[in-house]
Amino acid sequence: MARVPVVGGHSEAVNIEFEKYYDLDEAIRIIGNTPGVTLCNDNAALQYPMPIIAHHKDDVFVGRIRRDFSQPNSLNLWVVADNLRKGAATNAIEILQKLIATR
Repeated sequence: MARVPVVGGHSEAVNIEFEKYYDLDEAIRIIGNTPGVTLCNDNAALQYPMPIIAHHKDDVFVGRIRRDFSQPNSLNLWVVADNLRKGAATNAIEILQKLIATR
């Protein structure tokens, strides 16, 4: 993973390796249906996450989703978020709220 700091946000190139073969369209659908995630994955229109679109927003923006052919069962994606609104503390609070809600 590479993390790029910029004013009001951060960007990460993320590589995920799965245990088994995955369906790319299903992975994109799951990412797009995840609460708190905004899918920006229209490569034909050159639409992908950039820090400027994440600035002052709570969502995490994900795009440039593609199969990684250099490793079996791997997925590459680009993730952008406003690091002041969606940093480690916010994630910890959201995880705690989910845990409390499931009790």
